[in-house]
Amino acid sequence: MSTDVRSFDDESVDERDVVATVDETDEVVRFVVADIARDDAWLSIADDEACSLDEWR
Repeated sequence: MSTDVRSFDDESVDERDVVATVDETDEVVRFVVADIARDDAWLSIADDEACSLDEWR
């Protein structure tokens, strides 16, 4: 797997810092994964639709 990640404007991104969290807002619980070294590089899913850790294995 290449470590050179290209963004939408074709700039090289050498540093990645990916984190995950559970976010609760307005009575909605969401699982969020984000690359905090880049702008707008995140995704989320409703907590009840996300796989458990055992399902990922």
